[in-house]
Amino acid sequence: MMTQTFSMLFRPFLRDRFLHILLLLGVILTVFQPEKASQFISFVDWNTIVTLLGLLMLTKGVELSGYFDVVGRKMINTLDNERWLALFLVTAAAVLSTFMTNDVALFIVVPLTITLKKLTSLPVTRLIVFEALAVNAGSLLTPVGNPQNILLWNRSGQSFLHFIAQMTPLALVTMAALLIVTWISFPSHSLKKKESQSQSTFSKPLLISCVVLYLLFIACVDLGFARYGLVAVLVGFLVMSRQVLLRIDWPLILVFITMFVDVRLIVGLGALQQALGSIAGLPDYGHYLLGLGLSQVISNVPATILLVNYVPANALLAYAVNAGGFGLVIGSLANLIALRMSGEKKIWITFHYYSFAFLAFSGLVGWWLLPLVA
Repeated sequence: MMTQTFSMLFRPFLRDRFLHILLLLGVILTVFQPEKASQFISFVDWNTIVTLLGLLMLTKGVELSGYFDVVGRKMINTLDNERWLALFLVTAAAVLSTFMTNDVALFIVVPLTITLKKLTSLPVTRLIVFEALAVNAGSLLTPVGNPQNILLWNRSGQSFLHFIAQMTPLALVTMAALLIVTWISFPSHSLKKKESQSQSTFSKPLLISCVVLYLLFIACVDLGFARYGLVAVLVGFLVMSRQVLLRIDWPLILVFITMFVDVRLIVGLGALQQALGSIAGLPDYGHYLLGLGLSQVISNVPATILLVNYVPANALLAYAVNAGGFGLVIGSLANLIALRMSGEKKIWITFHYYSFAFLAFSGLVGWWLLPLVA
């Protein structure tokens, strides 16, 4: 039993190539800045890590309760057309991300989508890719849709409605394009249901416990006591279902921790420090391209944190870093969460096939729309 538990916990770390690349990059960067090694702990945004870990536990708890299986069966009985089901889930992901943030929306939609794989012939891998794109498109609309917008909204001094008005053109065009591509990518035919699949056991007590722990955890996060909320969630699952703790994506937590360290090491490079001093003197298109480009290298939230010190927190920067969430998977941490939750290796190639197209589209359209909102 101990051997099986050890294998479940540690084997994923040995197989995680993305994590290995990040760790290797960190080692290389540390060679050039050995004095920074003592600061690694301070480089990490621990509130983000605590929040992510809590949500991973709670989502896995709901999944193991069997509730997603119940909802999935009701959904395919109501929407048994592949195209309309795909459009519904993509739209739901986008709408949820406008007021729940993009990562929280994924924690709701992706596990439900994965459940549909057991029940139907739905191409789940492609659908999760579209859901990841949808939360990027939907979350850019509001000040609370993603972390970079929260920062830009606070720095800009704009009202809530003014910020939404500023972002509406890009959000509408990008979302319209995504729905069109979704319509084309998913054929209009009835879903083939896998009748042979036995229905999962539904544990109502576990589901209710997850809901209670979720409300407690979110309240703790909002009040600034996220770590106490995490302890409550951890103790709750130790008592109710230890399988939840064994089956969450622990390497994903280490991936995020390593990314925080790597980004700070990259920004701390001497050559880059010299380049940062010249950012303010760049023309508008230079700031725009820099927002797009840095998002591809260090993710759009760190790019925003960096650039807001040199560039006004205006529509130009907001459009650049939000469009920069497309493209490489690292462009937005929500992308990484969605792809990791899918558990499919081939999804990484499929994601970039569509995501680079949306990076080019939203980047060009965003630049064209800027004069209308500036």
